[in-house]
Amino acid sequence: MKKTVRALAIMALLNTRAYAQEADSAKVNQLREVVISDTKFAQSKEKSGKVIEIITAEDLVKKSGQSLAIVLSQAAGVEINGNQSANGKNLGYYIRGGKNRQILILIDGIPVTDASGISFEYDLRLLPVEQVERIEIMKGAASSLYGTGAATGVINITLKKSAKKEIEGNAYVNIGSNNTTDNHKYNGQDFNQGLSVNGNLKKVNYFAGFNSTETKGMSQIAGENYEPDSFSRQNLLGKLGFKATEKLTLDFFGNYDKIKNDYDLTYDNSGFNDTAANVTTSEQIRFGVAPKYKYNKGEFILNSGFTKITRDYNELNTYSNIIDFSLYESRSVVLDGFNKYSFSKQLFIVLGANYQFNDMKSQTPFSSIANENTKFNILDGYTTLLYNADFGLNINTGARLNNHSAYGNNFVYNINPSYNFKTGFPLKVLASYSTAYITPSLYQLYSEYGNANLTPEKNTTIEAGFEIELANKKVTITTVAFLREEKNAIDVDANYIYYNIDQKRKAKGIETSVLVDVTPKLTINANYTFNELDEPLQRLNPKHKVNVAANYQFTDRFFAAINYQYLSSRIDAFGFPSQFVKLDAYRLLNTTLKYVLIKNRLTVFGSATNLFNEGFIENIGYSTRGRNFKLGLNIIL
Repeated sequence: MKKTVRALAIMALLNTRAYAQEADSAKVNQLREVVISDTKFAQSKEKSGKVIEIITAEDLVKKSGQSLAIVLSQAAGVEINGNQSANGKNLGYYIRGGKNRQILILIDGIPVTDASGISFEYDLRLLPVEQVERIEIMKGAASSLYGTGAATGVINITLKKSAKKEIEGNAYVNIGSNNTTDNHKYNGQDFNQGLSVNGNLKKVNYFAGFNSTETKGMSQIAGENYEPDSFSRQNLLGKLGFKATEKLTLDFFGNYDKIKNDYDLTYDNSGFNDTAANVTTSEQIRFGVAPKYKYNKGEFILNSGFTKITRDYNELNTYSNIIDFSLYESRSVVLDGFNKYSFSKQLFIVLGANYQFNDMKSQTPFSSIANENTKFNILDGYTTLLYNADFGLNINTGARLNNHSAYGNNFVYNINPSYNFKTGFPLKVLASYSTAYITPSLYQLYSEYGNANLTPEKNTTIEAGFEIELANKKVTITTVAFLREEKNAIDVDANYIYYNIDQKRKAKGIETSVLVDVTPKLTINANYTFNELDEPLQRLNPKHKVNVAANYQFTDRFFAAINYQYLSSRIDAFGFPSQFVKLDAYRLLNTTLKYVLIKNRLTVFGSATNLFNEGFIENIGYSTRGRNFKLGLNIIL
């Protein structure tokens, strides 16, 4: 009750601030036609040899109330496992049979990782979707351009930036329920609020934002009489841009993110450790600068960033009945400088050099690792050559030489031709052959279970597809078939020591999307993903996945959306040693309603998820959300 009163008070206090609700339509259309991920520089989407899915600011507005994990899970070929679980549940990212360590996360073009993690993965729970401006998802091997981790996909997240006005204030408050299928208490259990101020003052632009999320009511583990597990998150984001000259701009950023949550875990095959004593906290500090210099025939960009992540765990030891404390800390430095030089309108080259430094330390009841002994650095040189012929042929080819302080050199490359047919209906066909690698983590190299002789995992991906526009561009169909092979994968032996596996693993499948502008007011967006995976890659990867969304703009003030999602059966593992369990297929139906109370000032929305309250299992032993409702208020000055 106190949380509800507090949230209502915040709503009243913020009635002179707003959350940017409607994007300028011309700007949105322009964003849809421009992609960055496959060259690091903006270029027309028709010249790209990749099918890159773009989630724009307008798309995010239509998905108000949804988390970043849920938004990403609606993209073709992407599964974010844990998006339907309690907020504190760890997330698993799956693209083309690859998991977290094989999917590179970029924030404003800078790779982000947690160097203290076993798999070097980044925790997307740290980011509130309300601070996201745009997302590009590029599937397939991309190590020639992005280096380690870009084996099955790249998710490039652009955070919010300044508006064109001198000053603009934004605010939002959301209140929702947080129920399983067996719990029907539709009172406030999920609170999300934030505000920001941004603007543009001649040569200076700025953005400052704050977000706070608090959730309670659900236990992480399934069943009756389990204690609820809370989740909280605070985020501070600041950006400052300075136009030094007509050719030189400097963009500075800094953010602080913190999550704290209760957690439950498996301790043996008999069940779960369910106790309020299990609490974990993660803190992230990031800052950096990105100078950009334009000259007659090109542009130079330096993306630089420093990240420090600290994770601690208070965990009840079920054998000794005392609380164990564990601490993990990592530091990462990224310097990525790249230059685009245009020989002509049809031909340009990108030359770049990337430096990364990572170290970690940890302290647990069983062992300690010092950062003096647990570090490595990477120095890569890379190049990409692009040719866009007037008659429709596009060629993107590149190579990268990776030099790693622990294992030495590694070479990767890609070739990606595409062709735009000049017909009555725009048709683009594309193909690519790309190689990639995944660096062993610091933990896998230097922990008590580590192996200093590990070499990188390697991936090869072949893909072919097309993109076609029909009915005067009212219908867009994209289809891509892929075949991926991974080898030298890292696993643990009977003594829990990491080693490289000799055997090869294969993944193949099809990803297809259809966008239909039925009328000026009604659009339908659907996608289907088919995965055929070797057995070691099947865990939590659905063979079939379908998303269908219909958006209808009844009036200039009233908008409605409905979304259907289907996941086929999956395989999960439970306990020590692992026991494999088949999880049944499930279907979800969600809806969102939005109404503009005061044009360009005040908008309210309501959403309902899992409308039919379908019971299903997302992870064996863990709770999943049932029917839930959310109400929100967005205001603009």
